[in-house]
Amino acid sequence: MRGGENEQSTDIISVWEGDSISITCSMQSSENEVVTILTTSIQPVNVIQVSKQNASYILPALANRTKYSKEGRNLKITLHNVQESDSNIYLCAKYIKSKGNHKKLYGKTSIVVVKAKSAGVIEQSPLYVNPQQGQSISITCALNSSHEDEGIYLLKTHMQPERVLYVSNQNDSTIFPAFANRLEYSKQEKKIVITLHNLQKNDSDIYVCAGVIKNFSFLSVNRSGTMMLIKEVEDTHCSHNSWGFYGLIIMVALLFSVLTCCILYRVDMKKYFQKKKQNTVYEDMSYTSRRGTLVTVNTYTIDN
Repeated sequence: MRGGENEQSTDIISVWEGDSISITCSMQSSENEVVTILTTSIQPVNVIQVSKQNASYILPALANRTKYSKEGRNLKITLHNVQESDSNIYLCAKYIKSKGNHKKLYGKTSIVVVKAKSAGVIEQSPLYVNPQQGQSISITCALNSSHEDEGIYLLKTHMQPERVLYVSNQNDSTIFPAFANRLEYSKQEKKIVITLHNLQKNDSDIYVCAGVIKNFSFLSVNRSGTMMLIKEVEDTHCSHNSWGFYGLIIMVALLFSVLTCCILYRVDMKKYFQKKKQNTVYEDMSYTSRRGTLVTVNTYTIDN
């Protein structure tokens, strides 16, 4: 099985039973290309093959649910009304004529997760976690006792679909880039406990356990998965500094207001005490016998 290999590119498609999915395989315009194929990895069968001359073959069991169209250099395959049994690892491939021989080349891989509305073979816990950035969480994938796995995946399936971990039944593992140096696991009989460390905001997603089960022709997936939402850590130091800064501004503003009021008050009082009083005019209306005349009017002013 090619599940643990590092293929050219891998898509994760997660849907509920009854939905539709589309897989796009690239086609070349060279005359050397003979046919483009979409095949499954688990108990391999060709789902569809389309030749350069547009001759096609569709797996009879899927014929009434499968459509295809050529879009430029791409072959788009759509599968309608998907069932749990459609969960699989799908490989795009092409046959190239080279020196009189046919060579098979693999392209994009699509891991299709069809979640059934009934309980499946794989049990998973917890259903929901809400850790803070930098913390760690553990996800447990467990098989029902009557089954044996050939390999178990942990997949991110919604916000940023990608593989997280693949562990074979021989306990060989592949940790994919999303959690390089941040993942550890332990496997005991039919249970795997996967611990994800130093969680970051973009790790928020739905994580699904999916298993390649012996004697099953499809990928068995947990129907609910684990929803993980990462809480951002508030920078308390910056928060305290901000409040201190705002408090200082408020104190300065209050002191400035009080100082302004005091200055205005002192200016008004000074003007009040320095205000000039009105002049008082006195007239000396005294009489004199000198020459029998009325003397003066002697006018003087006292200016306080």
